[in-house]
Amino acid sequence: MSYHPAPTPDCQEQHGRVQRLVEGRQRDLGGFCVRRVLPARDQPMLGPFIFLDEMGPAELPAGKGINVRPHPHIGLATMTYLFEGEILHRDSVGAVQPITPGAVNLMTAGRGIVHSERAGSDLDRAAGLHGLQCWMALPDDLEDCAPAFAHYTADDIPSISRPGADIRVIMGQAFDQRSPVQTASPALYCECRLASGATLACPAATERGIYVVQGRLRIGGTVCEAGSLAVLDAEDAVELRAETDTLCVILGGDPVGQRHIFWNFVARSPATIEQAKADWMARRFPDIPDDNEEWIPIPEWPGASGTRP
Repeated sequence: MSYHPAPTPDCQEQHGRVQRLVEGRQRDLGGFCVRRVLPARDQPMLGPFIFLDEMGPAELPAGKGINVRPHPHIGLATMTYLFEGEILHRDSVGAVQPITPGAVNLMTAGRGIVHSERAGSDLDRAAGLHGLQCWMALPDDLEDCAPAFAHYTADDIPSISRPGADIRVIMGQAFDQRSPVQTASPALYCECRLASGATLACPAATERGIYVVQGRLRIGGTVCEAGSLAVLDAEDAVELRAETDTLCVILGGDPVGQRHIFWNFVARSPATIEQAKADWMARRFPDIPDDNEEWIPIPEWPGASGTRP
């Protein structure tokens, strides 16, 4: 399906420095709840970002870790960033990589990739899980590129301290730091931990927003609670003020143009998505080495079991 701007209860129009507030919506992914922020009907994208989920915070009992079976993507790059917990990533280009707090897994789907997300080394004990997963639509000339995977350790990510603020520059350039994470188009993504009462000048970007993970922010005359995305206007000077101890993420960048999205597929053309749907159900996508006995069918596809015959 395609997303086009239209009034919806999960977006509230604002005035001044905040264009609108997008409230995350709870989604149950088979017993594990996430808060889905993007896409929203009145905010289909933000810069290149077309999808944003907050996973948790959740406490998973021993033996009950996350278990996302193999599934496909096209036309996008995914980025997983954890505050707590561990997820084991496997994909069809052969990458096997645990993701832990502060590190970055960047997977470029291009013409097509398959991956799974399973419990990590903490499966044998009760463990927390909390993080964000986002998708960035690829620019036109890279939509059909070869799939790829890159991992950056927590130590690779530059950090900086300001009065009352600890910041990590995960993508792009901000706060006099440049991230080593290589993105397909200009993108901005920063983790900010602010003490109550602290202020922070938001870096400029063509499009930008603030997602509040924990706490509460004031931006001009708008109060932003946890679970909300404040979409900012184009002014360079926007000040964030923490009304409590706050964890938030600044994200945005250059737009890449309108995209269609269905399930895990993103493309300029609906025909590309239809072809990807048929290819996945016909098992024409590449397999994940050592993780190919089960798979997630396309939603509502008749007769699909999700296991090998």
